[in-house]
Amino acid sequence: MSKAILLVNLGSPDSPKVSDVRRYLNEFLMDGRVIDVAWPLRRLLVGLILIKRPHESGEAYEKIWTKDGSPLVVSSRNVAKLLQAKVPVPVELAMRYQNPSIESAVKNLAAKGATEVLLIPLFPHYAMSSYETAVVRVQEVVQKSAPQIKLTVQPPYYQHPDYIAALVASAKDYLKNYDHLLFSYHGIPERHLRKSDPTKCHCLKVEDCCNVPSPAHEVCYRAQCFATTREFVKLAGVPKEKYSVSFQSRLGRDPWLKPYTDYELARLPNEGKKRILVICPAFVSDCLETIEEIGMRGCEQFMAGNGKEFTRIPCMNEHPAWITALEGMARKFLTKS
Repeated sequence: MSKAILLVNLGSPDSPKVSDVRRYLNEFLMDGRVIDVAWPLRRLLVGLILIKRPHESGEAYEKIWTKDGSPLVVSSRNVAKLLQAKVPVPVELAMRYQNPSIESAVKNLAAKGATEVLLIPLFPHYAMSSYETAVVRVQEVVQKSAPQIKLTVQPPYYQHPDYIAALVASAKDYLKNYDHLLFSYHGIPERHLRKSDPTKCHCLKVEDCCNVPSPAHEVCYRAQCFATTREFVKLAGVPKEKYSVSFQSRLGRDPWLKPYTDYELARLPNEGKKRILVICPAFVSDCLETIEEIGMRGCEQFMAGNGKEFTRIPCMNEHPAWITALEGMARKFLTKS
């Protein structure tokens, strides 16, 4: 048996041009695990979104674009190269949406003779709109184009000691003089929690549901975000009164996970939190949502609300501790008979 590693991240437009942004958004939003309504309604909703959003998003991407391309793709490629230098088997990178595609990555692994592949979704937490859709799509492509490949999927690692250690190591230089540390996780609609709940009677139904033990937590994004936060502050020694959790990037009018990050950034200065740090643990690579939404617009909002100092803690990106965490996942797979 010949083994290999496949890393999958979310994706990015090929360029900030409106046509490329529209193509990316169409693929992303037409995913039934992102906008989870019947196809005809989803097509209608996405069509409406695509009237203005590609122009707005294109302008935002222009602000963060590098000479080498999208920060998310550039960082993910670097991570794949660094991991490749650590392990003796092929490492491929794919994006759930756009390029490099899952189809091309699977084809490359098959051409290299891979028959056992470890899929590592670059999403620490389980959500149907990120982790689940990446896993399902890879499974579909493998079944169709490389059925000889046996696929092993890395479980969500939201509280894995190596992931937490990497997250803290990447943030430690920022954890000095601050009034408040805000953990801003990507938001999801509340209905996604209910849909994913295998018990159908726990998530957002039981009081303080994320702190009441349940099998639902294995696939509960919200509970996993809180678990990451608990482990981080424990390891980093952040006092209880100096941090909180919020959720960003909501879309549409349906209720999403609360509190909303933009509301918190407006509220915190009025509570005397004048020097703030913001960390985004749901993202392993910096991207539009971390650099532009938080680092630019979030900073403007906080400072406009009489904040004094705003610092966005970068994602782990290519931090050595994050590469070590990925290597640990790969080594565990490679040593299995």
